[in-house]
Amino acid sequence: MKKLVPAFLAACAALSLTACSSESTASTEPAVVIEVKNMAYTPASVTIQKGQTVEWKFNDGGLPHDVVGNGALEGKLKSELLTEGTFSYTFDDAGTFTYHCTPHPMMVGTVIVQ
Repeated sequence: MKKLVPAFLAACAALSLTACSSESTASTEPAVVIEVKNMAYTPASVTIQKGQTVEWKFNDGGLPHDVVGNGALEGKLKSELLTEGTFSYTFDDAGTFTYHCTPHPMMVGTVIVQ
């Protein structure tokens, strides 16, 4: 009996770790990645499902950009000025949401959430 208890605890720990790692991978995976380079968001318009995450990947040769929401997302969707790295946002409500780059207002994008 004493030999079974450590084996049982080890099996429980292994199952627990497996469940945690598969859940965390699913929740952190973006539904879509938008490239921020060449003074544009590419693609400029994306469609996702409610509850999914969009990731913006910044790589425009050292030129700083941000992601700032308009309308309903004003004050909610806002990244720092970045020259590299990523920024993610999870869209919990359905609708059409637009955003822009503060230093480059001609840079605009749209996220359609179904």
